[in-house]
Amino acid sequence: IKLIDTVQEQLNAIAEVYSSIPTVYENGYFDEETQDAVEAFQRLFGLPVSGIVDYPTWYKIQSIYVAVTRTSRW
Repeated sequence: IKLIDTVQEQLNAIAEVYSSIPTVYENGYFDEETQDAVEAFQRLFGLPVSGIVDYPTWYKIQSIYVAVTRTSRW
């Protein structure tokens, strides 16, 4: 699995809980739709809004993804 596939999958799972994050088509490409979702995620969670999945953004996506998927399974 490529990194962008993982980012798109995880953003979509997060978007199910946080509706201000748009869902994206999981196509494996970092397109404008994915960048918009990353920016919305960054804005929502108080990160610098760059649209780039840098280390702080990646770490936060992982953290929130784990939280929402654990919550939804119980």
